[in-house]
This record gives sequence, C-alpha cells and structure tokens, in this order.
Amino acid sequence: MRDRSRRILVIGAGMAGLTAARQLAEAGRKVLVLEARDRVGGRILTLRDQGEILELGAEFIHGRPAELWDLIGEAGLETYALDGKDFCRKSGKLKKCDEIGEVFKFLNGLQKWKGVDLAFADYPPLEKLSQEKRDEVIQYVQSFNAADYRHIGVHALAVQQRAEKEIASEKVFRVREGYDRVPEFVANKVREAGGRIELSRTVERIEWERGNVRVYVRDGGELAQYSAAKAIIALPLGVLQHLGVVFDPVPAPLIAANQLAMGPVRRFTLLFRERWWATHEKVKLPKLSFLFAQDAMPPVWWTAHPWETHTLTGWIGGPRSAAFDQFTREQVGDAACKELAKIFGLPLAMLRGQLISCATHDWQADPLSCGAYSYVPAGALDSVLKMATPVEQTLYFAGEHTDTTGHWGTVHAAMRSGIRAAKQVLITMRAQRTEPTASARRG
Repeated sequence: MRDRSRRILVIGAGMAGLTAARQLAEAGRKVLVLEARDRVGGRILTLRDQGEILELGAEFIHGRPAELWDLIGEAGLETYALDGKDFCRKSGKLKKCDEIGEVFKFLNGLQKWKGVDLAFADYPPLEKLSQEKRDEVIQYVQSFNAADYRHIGVHALAVQQRAEKEIASEKVFRVREGYDRVPEFVANKVREAGGRIELSRTVERIEWERGNVRVYVRDGGELAQYSAAKAIIALPLGVLQHLGVVFDPVPAPLIAANQLAMGPVRRFTLLFRERWWATHEKVKLPKLSFLFAQDAMPPVWWTAHPWETHTLTGWIGGPRSAAFDQFTREQVGDAACKELAKIFGLPLAMLRGQLISCATHDWQADPLSCGAYSYVPAGALDSVLKMATPVEQTLYFAGEHTDTTGHWGTVHAAMRSGIRAAKQVLITMRAQRTEPTASARRG
C-alpha cells in the first residue's frame, strides 16, 4: 500500500505521456504508464512498405523547438529539411507559387488585432481581401489547424503566429528513419529509468479524491484496478470530450476541455512504382515539394523532396475532410488517382497502374483519438490555462491541447505539456514532503 501511495500513474503513451513519465522516472519516482494501444506514440503512426517510410500521423518537425531537437540529437536520429519548389493549380494550370508566404503576410497582421476575440470568419480584414485571396487564406487556416474557420478564434491564431515566429516554423524537417523512432526512444528511456509501460490497457474509469486515484482498466476481458497518489492524464482532447474515460467526480479541466475543439483531418500517402511526377514527359517536376490545388480534393499534396521517395501525400484539414468519410482505403486511393489525373492531365489508367498501395488512418473514427488535433475557438483561450492547472494536487492534464505556449497540434507542444505536468507533480511532492505533520503543527 505504501508503494501505491508513492506511485504516479500516467494515462496515455503518446509524446505527452512518455515525456512526463521519463521526467518523473529519471527523478527517481515510481511511474506506471497505461496505454490502450498496442504501441507507444499515440498520433505518431509510421508504416514501412517496400523500403519506404509512410507517415499516417504527425510527420513534420516545425521549426527549431529546442526540446524536440535536443531529443532527436540524443536519439541520434537523422533529419533532413524539406526542399524543392511549390506549385499552385489555378484555372486549370500549374505554376510555381509562394502560396504560404502570401498567406503568412496576412496572418501576421492578427497580432495587431486589439478587438474582442472573434471567430476568424468575422475578422474584419478578411472581408477586405479579394475573393481569391480570401479563399486561399481560409483554406490555409482550415487546413493547417484542422479547424472550422467559423469557430477558430482570432486571439488564438495571433498567439500561434507569434509562437511559430519564435521557432522559425517556416523551416520544416522530417525524421528520415520515421517519426515513430522518437516515441520509441523515449519509451526505452522510461524503462531504463525504472518506469513501467503497460500496453493494451484501456482505461475505462478514474475515481479520485485528494491524494488518491483509482484507475479501472480493461485488461483483455477482465477489469483491473490500479491505485496511486497522483495521475497525469495525457489523453487526446477528443477522447476527453467523448467521455472515452469516465471521471468520478468530474474535474474542472474536463469542463474546460469542452470549450476547446478537436479538428478533423483526412490524409493519405500513395506509394507508386515510379516517381512519375519527376519523369513523365507531360509533368517533369523532379523538385516538386508542395502542390496547392484549391479546387481539388484534397487541395494540398506533397512529396518527400529532396528525399527521392515514390510517395505522394494528400491532405484535407477541417470540415472539408468529411468528403472522405466512410471511404475504404481502396476507395481513397482510387479517388486520389482520379484527382491527380485531372490535376496533371494524365491518363487515369496509367496512374492506377502505377499505384502500389494507399496508406491512411481515420483519426476521427479511431476511438482512441476521436480527431486529429486540437484548436482553440473564439473566447476559449483561457480554457487552455484551466486544463493546465493541477486539480487538488492529484490530477494533472497533459497533451498538445494543454500547451500554454501556442503550439497546439504539434509534437513539441505535447512534449512541453508533458514536461510542465511532470514539473507540477515534482514540485507538489517536494512541498508535501516538507509540510509539517499534524502533531508538529499542534505542538
């Protein structure tokens, strides 16, 4: 019983939970991580097919966040910067463009907004743009943030723009060996420091009172109970909102969670026999990086350039992703080939013949994520701070949706939240250790 009173439970083995667990284990604390999936990493999901890396979740390192780069360096992982040329398809024609640069110029103006928090749809400068530019900006906001522009807040977007500038997020990188190598490395460090990670453990219920947490976990067909003095809840926002875990009593951060939003994304990676976009006589775009095709579905595509892989990734963020709801993997691949045939003016039969496989994961339908990543609606910015506030020195919430630095939806945001939650636990434990006993206070 004494060991249990000193134990810390971490619910979720995504980057937030693993980062928190490592911090605690390396500080000499007794840590147990419970994860519902049969793997670590959460919304980092990497497949390997015929020597190719297929990322189905988080893929990019945005800018130079110190905590993530320090970890990558420690793990000895090789990275490379995205390079190449961006193209836009407008009025049926492809041409080089700087779509993102123009959009960023407009979004940087959000930091000057002194008015009340509005939904981006109601942001006055948006109405002054031409219809074409307005559509480009809206598409970027929805695509990048997985958000509905009628809901995402201007104040949150301004905070995000400032945060991205601080880490030079216009520079984008990938992990050559696959992003899953990052959480796997952290999980190994947790174990090396004496922490335990139990996979395929679905948490169904958390009962708690100050200084005592009881977690009920489905282990196969049996319901097991784990007890601890404190717990870090590193579950995705969507799981919290859909009551994937029942809390008794309901803590304040769970109420705050309902003020935030979980955004939908549909992304898929197509593996081809050849790099036809680089070699076909009608295309010949060997340095293709990003392709923006506003009237296409999906509207955003990218290659792994300068790494010469045989993959193309399609991306739809926000409400438009519903167009692929209920599609099977095969249907997604066929629809993608049809769209690429239109974009490049190529025979559909040729693209179908080139396609080896289509890899995709429906994060919205996944009960362990219930969406891709979070965004902050108008008027809800303080809900992030409420979620990051400890509950009765017993429950601590982590995850990219609880990041207080404005980097929501990123791996480094998840890491920062895990570091913050672990520090909160350690500070509380040190304070409790130095508190006088009841008899000492009476004496």
